[in-house]
Amino acid sequence: MSKAAELAALIGSQSALSNRNLIINGAMTISQRNGTTAVTPTGSGYIVDRWTASLSQSSKLTFQQVTDAPVGFANSLKVTVASQFTPAAGDFFNIAQVIEGNNISHLELGSANAKTITLSFYAKVSVAGNYGVTLWSGNGDRHYITNVALTTSWAEYSITASGFSSGTFNTDNTQGMRVAFDLGSGSDFNNTAGTFGTGSYDINTSSSTLFVSQSAGATFQITGVQLEVGEQATPFEHRSFADELARCQRYYQKSYNHDNAPGSSTNTGKLNFSVGAAANTFHRFGVHFPTAMRQNATFTVRSTTGATGNVRVNNSGDQAATVETPGENGASIYASRNATLGDFFWFHYEADAEL
Repeated sequence: MSKAAELAALIGSQSALSNRNLIINGAMTISQRNGTTAVTPTGSGYIVDRWTASLSQSSKLTFQQVTDAPVGFANSLKVTVASQFTPAAGDFFNIAQVIEGNNISHLELGSANAKTITLSFYAKVSVAGNYGVTLWSGNGDRHYITNVALTTSWAEYSITASGFSSGTFNTDNTQGMRVAFDLGSGSDFNNTAGTFGTGSYDINTSSSTLFVSQSAGATFQITGVQLEVGEQATPFEHRSFADELARCQRYYQKSYNHDNAPGSSTNTGKLNFSVGAAANTFHRFGVHFPTAMRQNATFTVRSTTGATGNVRVNNSGDQAATVETPGENGASIYASRNATLGDFFWFHYEADAEL
């Protein structure tokens, strides 16, 4: 056994070295936006937390957090072909996680001191084949593509890359790098497997399986995604639900309960502001975020009825509200209302600082 393999075995047996995994929500346990509801997007957007679907065509794929998972995991992200589609050269379909530059600075990517990194994951597909998996620099000017032979049963896979000595890998709170799994991108995004290329966001090869062109009902599932320093994949780093949620909240958070979709009509978990002074037509109240966000957030306020841009007054009617000065740690809400002592405002919010 090599020393690298011995070290990997030691780590696994001792459960040592926490914070190995640079991927957030790699076990697909956090799904603040959609819960377990299947969604068929009309455009690109986030599915489960920190995982975005990049799509050039609408309504071709359905995404869902499900409980079908390999031993040791509770959830996976399931992608289903909703409408069979043959991609044109410029079409793209993939799921990806963008990693913040602050979290990869120690890798020294883009320099002569670049560290070797290993990506591992569990996957299964209904149509076995070679599926493109790519590591990208933050702005897509450097990549490493691999075709991985996925099967119809859950299995673990790993990819090791040791040559990111050039490329733009930001080390601040912007895009540092991306991990992407191809779902059927067109020929404009083909490049050579197993080499470091410079094509912009290339993600597969000419021999990659085009998942989106499979028959309707075909499935692709993934979980246990881990990116770490070293030449060997180590056992997946399971973090507590609370820890994983807090990491996700740096990029997206809401006041709704975890199982309540944003925009739901619900009083559960609502925030409350009571008028504690003489009658006034101007009312400002603040929200302090439980986790500091990556940058000044895009903040959305909603009434408990679900109405966007409103607060609920005395549980009898909605009132338009304005968001003022959202930051990394909170936001202020302004409502113009002739309220009196003892009146109250109920509301929910979403805050977004995704990469």
